Amino acid sequence: MHRQQMIKRAAPFRRSALTRFVCLACLSLLISCGGGVYHTVAPGQTLYRISRVYGVDEATLARMNGIRDPGRLRTGTRLYIPGADRVKHVPVVKTAPNKPLKSPPRPVPQPRQKIVVKKVPQPAPAPKVAQKPPQRTSSKATSVNKLHWPVRGKIVRSFTPQAKAGSGKGIEIAVRSGSEVRAAEAGKVIYSGDGVKGYGHLIILQHENDFFTVYGFNSRNLARQGDFVSQGEKIALSGIPPAGGKARLHFEVRKGKQAVDPILYLP
Repeated sequence: MHRQQMIKRAAPFRRSALTRFVCLACLSLLISCGGGVYHTVAPGQTLYRISRVYGVDEATLARMNGIRDPGRLRTGTRLYIPGADRVKHVPVVKTAPNKPLKSPPRPVPQPRQKIVVKKVPQPAPAPKVAQKPPQRTSSKATSVNKLHWPVRGKIVRSFTPQAKAGSGKGIEIAVRSGSEVRAAEAGKVIYSGDGVKGYGHLIILQHENDFFTVYGFNSRNLARQGDFVSQGEKIALSGIPPAGGKARLHFEVRKGKQAVDPILYLP
């Protein structure tokens, strides 16, 4: 009974656009609890040193960032550090300075041998082939790392910037009901529930630089609000839209208040 009264009171809020909801949810949660940062691995830095500096368990960092072998941490890898409020300096392993190379020893002279050189007819020079100019690659969004597909299936609805309020600005991917929905990027769950009208069970993840991903039409949410999830981690099970029809996943990518085409960020 208490839950039904709360839903009735929140009815005007459910009818508002998803954009206002995202901003309010993010603001309240970011004030109440710490967020996280991304640390870019520099040469000489190890996962153990990084975990000691930030005060996070090494195994936890490895699990959240999908690192199977902590001893082979690549330079340039972006690690998600939960609970940190700023990027910290991590000391690196110092290497010995480069010493000037010594000149190699002179080879011992060998007695000369008579060499008979036979004249071999030279082949005709190959015709010069004009080199093709380098092809330009399509410029996709580079503000974040490439996202992973949350599910695999046929896109049955494309991104429409002029979508009506309440219908959402994202793509819809056809999948079987109960399929695993996975996080497109490591981040924090800032919303997990069914209080937004038209989306069923909904999950919103917050990433670096005011970046968000949205997962709707779920039959069941597995990740709870406040959880930190790694890229590719199972967060929900797909379902059927509240309006009916075939099973599918509603997926959005947002940069702050602005919805952007998810295809620009997917491989």
